[in-house]
Parts: sequence; structure tokens; C-alpha cells
Amino acid sequence: MPLARSLSMTSLNGLPQWEDEDLPVEDLLLFEVSWEVTNKVGGIYTVIQTKARTTADEWGENYFLVGPYFEHNVKTQVEACEPPNPAVKKAMDTMKSQGCQLSCQFDDKPNIIAHFHEWQAGVGLILSRSQKLPVATIFTTHATLLGRYLCAASIDFYNNLEQFDIDKEAGERQIYHRYCMERASVHCAHVFTTVSQITAIEAEHMLKRNPDVVTPNGLNIKKFSAMHEFQNLHSMYKARIQEFIRGHFYGHLDFSLEKTLFFFIAGRYEFSNKGADMFLEALSRLNFLLRVHKTDVTVVVFFIMPAKTNNFNVETLKGQAVRKQLWDTAQSVKEKFGKKLYNALLKGEIPDLNKILDRDDITIMKRAIFSTQRHCLPPVTTHNMIDDGNDPILNTIRRIGLFNNRTDRVKVILHPEFLSSTSPLLPLDYEEFVRGCHLGVFPSYYEPWGYTPAECTVMGIPSVTTNLSGFGCFMQEHVADPAAYGIYIVDRRFRSPDESCNQLTQFLYGFCQQSRRQRIIQRNRTERLSDLLDWRYLGRYYMHARHLALSRTFPDKFEMEPSAPLKTEGFRYPRPSSVPPSPSVSQHSSPHHSEGEDEDEDERYDEDEEAKRDRQNIKSPFSLGVLPQGKKKQHGEYRN
Repeated sequence: MPLARSLSMTSLNGLPQWEDEDLPVEDLLLFEVSWEVTNKVGGIYTVIQTKARTTADEWGENYFLVGPYFEHNVKTQVEACEPPNPAVKKAMDTMKSQGCQLSCQFDDKPNIIAHFHEWQAGVGLILSRSQKLPVATIFTTHATLLGRYLCAASIDFYNNLEQFDIDKEAGERQIYHRYCMERASVHCAHVFTTVSQITAIEAEHMLKRNPDVVTPNGLNIKKFSAMHEFQNLHSMYKARIQEFIRGHFYGHLDFSLEKTLFFFIAGRYEFSNKGADMFLEALSRLNFLLRVHKTDVTVVVFFIMPAKTNNFNVETLKGQAVRKQLWDTAQSVKEKFGKKLYNALLKGEIPDLNKILDRDDITIMKRAIFSTQRHCLPPVTTHNMIDDGNDPILNTIRRIGLFNNRTDRVKVILHPEFLSSTSPLLPLDYEEFVRGCHLGVFPSYYEPWGYTPAECTVMGIPSVTTNLSGFGCFMQEHVADPAAYGIYIVDRRFRSPDESCNQLTQFLYGFCQQSRRQRIIQRNRTERLSDLLDWRYLGRYYMHARHLALSRTFPDKFEMEPSAPLKTEGFRYPRPSSVPPSPSVSQHSSPHHSEGEDEDEDERYDEDEEAKRDRQNIKSPFSLGVLPQGKKKQHGEYRN
């Protein structure tokens, strides 16, 4: 099924022009309503939190976020203050005196835009329209309610979109009333938006309305002063992950950590929707390939997916204790050795290495070696799972036999808790952990956007995504050769599951065959894509949605050209000049080269030249500065 688009996203030139004066923000109020305002449940929290600064820069004190009141969230994320706007203050006073009944009888009525996210906030939208309030309404669905439920049931969703009896499916899953609220919100809104082209197709069939605007999700991009600082961060946090590996695999550490790659998958524990099932199957095939080809590369894979647990696994805690004890022993012996060596050199003597360590030192080291002996395999999970026998990840690991044997080139670690810098096992925050890994793998079947690969991209870490995720579709549209920039896109829409799994396996195996030099070059390219995901660029789609809502609600005050996708070639990051043009020898399809080819690539690769070409392909971010009063936007000023 072709991807139909409601608004061109191929370039900034696809946005219709706003020919009138800039929006009179001082005469407007913008309310953004969501269940995840200061209430972290999922990705919508990240959308609102990261977008708030850009929106506040544009709207100032006329921008308000509305969400649920939870005492523990208010204490840590909210600073109490009096509302600066008199109309809002009057409304809040009315609510305090009359419960939740809101009166709109203001002497000076401002024009209001209310933006509602997801069905939980849709009640306000429906009531606003039923009471005919003069409010421009926008509704954004980040994922359709029924779509998520259907995909979780392992149904062939995207090939049967036209076949579903929507009311029947919602009723059978006991979500009919929530579904009705979501659908009513969609049809009541002046402007309906969704976060990706793939979700737009889904909404057309599940909610029976085509989105007016596609509003991709962005991030606040932190740029480093030093060109390669993110590479240094990768090296630093990789060393801390290696320390955890030394403890977790004590007694079985017969592989080189310098030739070990760290892969990970993270997110909600949705086994099929997040692609954990396909990832595990691909890891089994990858393990076979690495063993058959007798490669010296080892892959350690982390599953960071929260599940119900009792506590830390005793064997895992013991591993970290053994590692720390060995470190203390080595430091003690090193200190004694250093003193004896120092004294001998002061006397002008070359020390007798056979005498520099006494019997006590030898005994201490023998005890240390004895303590590393292990009579069981390294644990697959770091915690005690409450329902171990029915856990889908553990059951799949049992089926494919990835038990961290010595002969396995792929090792698996399930960490069923969110990461924290205070953890006694792996004391890293999520961002630090991501920076220390080599590859994020997210072969999702249902992923309306996909913040996890986006976060990898802005941190310069390559990732695997799919053409069923909003992020994957976005990158396919904006980047000529995503794999060359470290964005591997698995085709899960037009291929069978087995073919998709083979493609994922080839991506993983190809990545394992890359040299350290090639991985460094690829991380540089990946990090350069971060500008594409900055809210300074993507925020313009939300701006367009607000313009459109005002023109439909108050046509006498706000005019807008009818929105029609303009036919433009758009901008696309080019294939890097250092990547061979032939697919048969391209880096991402066959990254294993001879020494001579590596030398040629070093000569061919010029990072500064590539970066300069990329900057020419992505234009400067849109300026949110306020125009002088009375000055109109010139034709083309909204273009990138």
C-alpha cells in the first residue's frame, strides 16, 4: 500500500506560505492538554517536555500546559506561580470557587487555541465543540488505541487495514468506549494531526479521517563545543559497561573486551510490537554466522525492558562483588610491586623479578584466581523474574539456546528495570548507557514514531529501525542512503517475517564485520543527522497546524492559502562521498574489506568535506524571532 501523505514532508518548501502578518501571539492563548504533562507514562511525555522550550520561545507567557495533578510530580517538576494572563487567572479563580466548571465570560475574550493529545485529553475537546466555545481545536493521536491492541495480538495488521470491523474489534477487546472517545475527538477537532506517515495511514482506516498535518516528533539537540566530544563520551561510557561485563561474565571471560560490541534494545515490554521476537531470532542466526566464520568478534546484547521482578539476581550481585575484590587485590599487589621497583631503581639496580613478589603475594593472587572459578553459566537475567516460566523473552532464549555458553559469540543479558546511576549493578543513566553502546536495535512492528532510535541518532550511535516506524519512514524520506549514516531500516512491511529477519541478521553481521575505523566514521555521520530531529526544525509543523486551526475557526480574522502538497524535489542527505557508489561493495551491505581497501577508504574519507556538504543539504533552522510590528513575511520566508 503506497504511503499517502496529507502534507508534504520532503522539504520545508512543502509547507504552504503564510502570506499575512505574523500571528499576533500577544492576542492569542495556546493551551496544550495531555495526560503526560509532568506525568511520564510513555513517549508523549518526551514530546511535550522537549518541545516546551521552542514553543515558549514563540508564545512567551501565552503558552500553557494542562495535565493531571499528581503530588509527587508537582513537587519535582512544577514551580508554583500566579498566572500572568488575567483571562486565565479569572478562569482558574472560577474553577476554584465552583469546582471544575469553567466560565468563559471574559470582558476581553482572547482567541484561544487548544491542542489535545490522545484520547485521555479528548473529553475537553468534545465538550468545547458541543458547547460551541470559540476555541480553535487541534487533536493529535500518537498511536491509535485499536491499532496498538490489534498489533499486540500478533495480527497481520498493515496488510488487513481495510478488512477490520472496527466496532467489533474494539468491543471484543473491551475498549469500545475509549475508542469512541478517541474517534469523536478526531472528528470534532478543527485540525487532526498525527506523528508519522505510517500512523496517518492507520488513522485513515481506524479513525476514518485523514490527518490534516503530519507533525514529526523532535528533540532538543545538545551540540558539543568539541567536534569529537561525543566520541570521547562513547569511549568513557563503554569502559564502564566493560566493567559490568567483567563482573557478569567472571569465570567465563575468555573473549576480548576490545573486540566486543554492545547492542541493545529498550522500551516498553511489548514483546511483538517492539520487535523483541524478531531480534532474538536474528541473534540466533547471527550467533551461527559468527561461529561458522570463526570470527573473533563477540556481541553482548542488552534487553532493557521493565518487567515484574522480586530483586537482583544473587549470582549477578556476586559477579560484581568478585570483580571488585579482584580489583582491590590487583591494586594492593601493584602498590607493593611499585614500591619495590622504585627502591631498586633508586639504588641503580635492575630488580630481580623472581624476588620482587614474595610468597604472600603469590598466595593472594592464587586465592584471587580461585575465587573466579565458576560452576554455572553467567546468568541471562540480572533480576529474579516473578513469572519466569511465562516470560516471552526468557522462553524464546530457552528455545533458541542462547545461554551464554563459552562457544556462543552472542551473549544475552536481560535487565528488566530502567537504568539508574544509583544501581549497584550497572550504575549508568539511560543516556550514558546509550552513548557507551555500539548499536541500538529496534525492529518494531508497531511504532508510530520511535524515540529510541532518534535518541541514538542525536548521540551519534547507529541504530536499526523499520519501515513500519515513523522514524524509519522519516529517515527514508530525508536521507538518500540511511545505512551509510548508521540508520539501518528493516523492511517489515513488504517482506515476509522470515525475509525481514534475514535482512536484520545481515545488518547485524555486516556491522560486526566493520573495522574500528569504519565504526568511528559511521558515528560521525550519524551524529550529523541530529539537526534533522531538532525541534527548531520540526516545530514548524506544529506552527502550521495552529495556523490552519485558526483559519478554520476564525476565518474573518485569519486567512490562509488552501493547503496542498507542493511538488518539490525536497532535500535529502546525499550518499557520503567516501561510500563506494556500487551497492555490491557499499559499506552497509558488505562492510568487510581487506587491509588495502581500508587504506583506500582512509584516503577517500574527508570528514570536514562531508560535513560541509551535509550543511548545504539541510538549511539553517527556522527563526522564531518576532518580526517588527507591521512588517509582513516576504514570499519564501517560511521556506527552509
